[in-house]
Amino acid sequence: MGRFARTLVTAALAVTVVAGTAGWASGNSQQAVTGPPPGTAAWQADTVSGRPLPDPARATPHEVARFFAGLDETERRELLRRHPMVVGNLDGAPLTLRYEANRIAVAASGDARYASLAAGGRQILAFDPRGRGQVAEVFGDLERAAHVSVVVPGSDSDATTYDAERAPYTGPAGMARSLRAAAGGDTAVVAWTGYTTPVGVGLDAAGGRLAAAGAKRLARFTDGLDAVGAPDPVLFCHSYGSVVGGLAVRHTDASDIVVFGSPGMRADDVSDLGTGARVWAARGPSDWISDIPNVEFAGLGHGADPVSAAFGARRVPAADVQGHTGYFTPGTQSLAAFAEIAKGAAR
Repeated sequence: MGRFARTLVTAALAVTVVAGTAGWASGNSQQAVTGPPPGTAAWQADTVSGRPLPDPARATPHEVARFFAGLDETERRELLRRHPMVVGNLDGAPLTLRYEANRIAVAASGDARYASLAAGGRQILAFDPRGRGQVAEVFGDLERAAHVSVVVPGSDSDATTYDAERAPYTGPAGMARSLRAAAGGDTAVVAWTGYTTPVGVGLDAAGGRLAAAGAKRLARFTDGLDAVGAPDPVLFCHSYGSVVGGLAVRHTDASDIVVFGSPGMRADDVSDLGTGARVWAARGPSDWISDIPNVEFAGLGHGADPVSAAFGARRVPAADVQGHTGYFTPGTQSLAAFAEIAKGAAR
């Protein structure tokens, strides 16, 4: 059988899996939440000392950082008081100002599902209640950290489930806490649920539409980290999050990108990612993602397998990982390796 015929057969198999199995059929189509946060119109109509405010949709994070650097503390706090939702989501704004703005925004939302995000001591770097909600939280001291990692989760992650009880070390917050504990005190980790993820394993999970929208948001978020002086980040991308990371990494200053439980990165190999970042890949022996065909055809599937030798990524040991979400379990080979990568110590 020729290569073209094999591709057609594999693609047909992928479509059959998507259309016919109970797991794939459980997905619900999602509308990506994009654009500036709620409250942007009021922000744009306002001024500070007669000066216009930076447009959240057009100003770069570095332009935002320069704008806030030119304000005194009274002016900053007045903007915080009048526009907490915008300030809390404005990449490039001072970190402590964003934390305080998001505590106010969460409380003002009046939604009991988000109440715990406003608890004292939490460092919420982004909060957007639109759709299923998006949230980013910092673990560690991002202002002084020598190393920064960003955890990019996959399907079924949103602000409504962010604090839900689940198995330890599996959700974005659990992964971030576990990595921070393993990597040590000079490493800050951000749990970034900053895009609309697929629900279940349906056509959204098989396609790249949500990943493309998420990649733009991830690239802007990392630019915002750079604008406030944070070190170049390591991106840890789980499952569908690795599709997002694969599309975003060329537009970031990431030092490394680590994908695990990945269905593919929408690239044929490492060179196709268009990045100078080191690329790492892990998959445990019982991870069901290995059953997903590694093809991309008619918009479905995410391409080559990142753990294959032909892809060219550096392999992360994961022989003792259980299932699809066990990569951050304490004591595993994968978590130990992740911590070394996060600290810049891995070779």
